[in-house]
Amino acid sequence: MAELAPLDAAVLARENEELRQQLREAEELIVAVRTGAVDALAIQGADGPRIFTLEGADQSYRMLVEQMNEGALLLSPDGTVLYCNTALAELLRYPLEEVLGSTATSFIPATFQQYWAEVVAKGWAGRVRGELPLQTRDRALRPCSVSMNSLTFNGAPALAVLVTDVSAQQKITNIRAVVAKQNTLIDRKNEELVRQQVARLAVEQAAAQARRVLEGIPQIAWTATPEGKNSYLNQRWFDYVGKNEPNPETPVTSRIHPDDYENGMRHWRHSLATGLPLDIECRLCSENGTYRWMLGRGLAMRAEDGTVSQWVGTFTDIHEHRLALERIDQAQSQLRDNNEALTRVNVDLDNFIYTASHDLRSPITNIEGLLQALRGELPDPATQVEFILNLMQDSVERFKRTIDHLTDVSKLQREHGPSTEQVPLAAVVHDVLLDLEPLISSVGAQLEVEVADCPPVTFSEKNLRSVVYNLLSNAVKYRAPERPSLVRVRAHCTEHHVLLIVQDNGLGISENGQRKLFGMFQRLHDHVEGSGIGLYMVKRMVENVGGRIEVTSELGVGSTFTVYFPH
Repeated sequence: MAELAPLDAAVLARENEELRQQLREAEELIVAVRTGAVDALAIQGADGPRIFTLEGADQSYRMLVEQMNEGALLLSPDGTVLYCNTALAELLRYPLEEVLGSTATSFIPATFQQYWAEVVAKGWAGRVRGELPLQTRDRALRPCSVSMNSLTFNGAPALAVLVTDVSAQQKITNIRAVVAKQNTLIDRKNEELVRQQVARLAVEQAAAQARRVLEGIPQIAWTATPEGKNSYLNQRWFDYVGKNEPNPETPVTSRIHPDDYENGMRHWRHSLATGLPLDIECRLCSENGTYRWMLGRGLAMRAEDGTVSQWVGTFTDIHEHRLALERIDQAQSQLRDNNEALTRVNVDLDNFIYTASHDLRSPITNIEGLLQALRGELPDPATQVEFILNLMQDSVERFKRTIDHLTDVSKLQREHGPSTEQVPLAAVVHDVLLDLEPLISSVGAQLEVEVADCPPVTFSEKNLRSVVYNLLSNAVKYRAPERPSLVRVRAHCTEHHVLLIVQDNGLGISENGQRKLFGMFQRLHDHVEGSGIGLYMVKRMVENVGGRIEVTSELGVGSTFTVYFPH
């Protein structure tokens, strides 16, 4: 490097000394302004130096501004700091002399420069407030609130700025927010405690009310904890077991009969595990040592969250009922034995009837043959002898019919589940009327038949024919001689039955006759040939398939038979 000439070194030394002198003058000026020794300062501008004075700058106002906690600034229109108090310099962590004469934007973060410019513009127009952070010497950001207002400073416009550090206020706000949150939690906790207290009081009141109710019922009443431990027993329990209960911890279980204990405890443990109702029958020991059957029932009482809060139950004395059921079981067992014996007797009776009818047919056939042989041996029997032979032949015929009827009855007794099919009722009625046509024509009977729209009947076809034949033949045979015979045959459906109705205007049946009408070998009129077995068989055939037959009749007016065939 080239060395400086002696002349150049002297110039530089002189300029350096002038700069030091200017610095000393500036520092003295700042001290003078701060201490009130001067009331004005000169700022070199483009048009030359300008003199700025503090209006009313007496010592007391200067001390007031210097001792303020808030920062104070005076800004020129170009943003130069004309004045700054100590509080603002300490907030920015700059020496006071470095703040004076600087530009205010040097303390504004880059992201808030636009906002600062807008607030300053509004400040020159009038009073304005704003909030933004100021950047300190160590690049930290301090949240501040600024208040601006334009004024005249020594005849020139200036912007007065008050700066308030709100970081402490934000901390207080945050603390208050935390405190408010904690207070909210405490309030909620207190409300929850109040609700729990109210709920506990409600439970206690409900329990007291329940105990009053349980004391008033005739059954033994009890309550238990969710774990199954007895918590209450009403007075009925102590009336039953006595005042001196030997095991107050488990008073109920200690009284269960040993033969019923395991089954009862198994049900109780199942209810405790599942929450399902308890329903058991067991024997409990009374004060005098005897056991009585009890029906024990229990229900789980649940809280709002669905958990079991307690168990409530009763014991009802069913001893007499249980003994009655045992007697009924014994009676039913005996009845089953009797039914089995009767069944065997009926089987034997059926076998006897079948054997007797079979064995009787042979001698009757022989007698009939002998009568025919006797007729052949008598070339010209006398009238009286012919009459006697005819009577004997009639007796043989009746005997043969009786044997046939006994055989039919025997078959019918065994027919508890006869094979059924869908039988058209109208076709059966038509066939029966064809068979009865000679009888109907001989007596001049008039028939009205309305069965065409009837659906098929679930019945045995041969049995249905027998039912229809018996009812229609009886209606014609037991006609009233003083008036023309009229028989109406109708059929219609109900929800569960098909009804066959046979109505006549014949002799009618008395009330006493109606009571024994369907008995075996019961005949109410002797002037008409019959065995008294037909209606008995009709009734049995209908009842064997679950149906029924009813009769309404008035003596001298007529009768109506109604048969109910099940669908």
